[in-house]
Amino acid sequence: MSAPRPAPVHRLGHLVGAYGLLALTALLFLAFSLALPDTFPTLDNISAVLSGQSIPALLALGATIPIATGRFDLSIGYGLGLAHVLTMQLIVGDGWTWPLACVVVILGGAAVGAVNGVVVEFARIDSFIATLGTGSIMYAFTGWITDGARIVPGPQGLPAGFTDLYDSRFLGLPVSAFYVLALTAVLWLLLERLPLGRYLYVIGSNPRAAELVGIPSRRYIVLAFTGSGFVVGVAGVLLAAQQRTGNPSVGMDYLLPAFVGALLGSTAIRPGRANALGTLVAVTVLAIGLAGIGQLGARFWVTPLFNGTTLLIAVGLAGWAARRQLRHRLRRQP
Repeated sequence: MSAPRPAPVHRLGHLVGAYGLLALTALLFLAFSLALPDTFPTLDNISAVLSGQSIPALLALGATIPIATGRFDLSIGYGLGLAHVLTMQLIVGDGWTWPLACVVVILGGAAVGAVNGVVVEFARIDSFIATLGTGSIMYAFTGWITDGARIVPGPQGLPAGFTDLYDSRFLGLPVSAFYVLALTAVLWLLLERLPLGRYLYVIGSNPRAAELVGIPSRRYIVLAFTGSGFVVGVAGVLLAAQQRTGNPSVGMDYLLPAFVGALLGSTAIRPGRANALGTLVAVTVLAIGLAGIGQLGARFWVTPLFNGTTLLIAVGLAGWAARRQLRHRLRRQP
């Protein structure tokens, strides 16, 4: 039997695992600031990055919730597309007031999330397959609503109050960035400080233990998917306010960045498990990286290459962090 590692070495490994991604964020920002001193470290650029990455960040945080239970919601890209074209259709095509349209779309997103959870848990279908199937159905509804064409407002445009949901500023920064911070705070509270979070983590790490201690796993997994759907509905409303047109094919562009952020985030702050602060750090790393390589003149194909490579790294690091955490728990057992 091998001797346990010295405590200082273990503490150093924990610090690197927990805060290494945060340090990388600072290093990337410093590197691009030195390479692009006139454009990168400016308030205009920071505001553009915050605004452009807020919707992927919201989706990544939404995806984090079911990942905490060991499930994956692959329908979030399709759901985003449906939510944003439905918002435009209700406001532009059907003449609804924008607050009512937003509330209906957000509640509809939560309802779709609940359906995903029911299909996964009560029909006993693997979450990958189940959410891919429901996502395809949502894509069909998106095509039915739009008939494959864009939804474009008339000459009067969209209500100013609706577009201000995305375009307004607070404390000199885009208000959409504060939505991300608010959602991060809520998820941190739910996952790290309330019993709900502990239940979700137990279900995700040891379903048998959750069953033995009497945690109603099905109920909490359905709640996790419902929360994810709620966030997707919010992101869809904001996407409609940002783009000001209904594009039936836009949603899938956000799926990969969302999962990259959520999976990479499970390697930071609380390595080995999905967590809100880690996801926020991961999304920040991705935003800085994409903005930097874009300003350096990278070709259009570099973005999907960056996202795909980062996803593979994220999955590998997430698995390594989970195995490392398991080994540490086993060493602590008598």
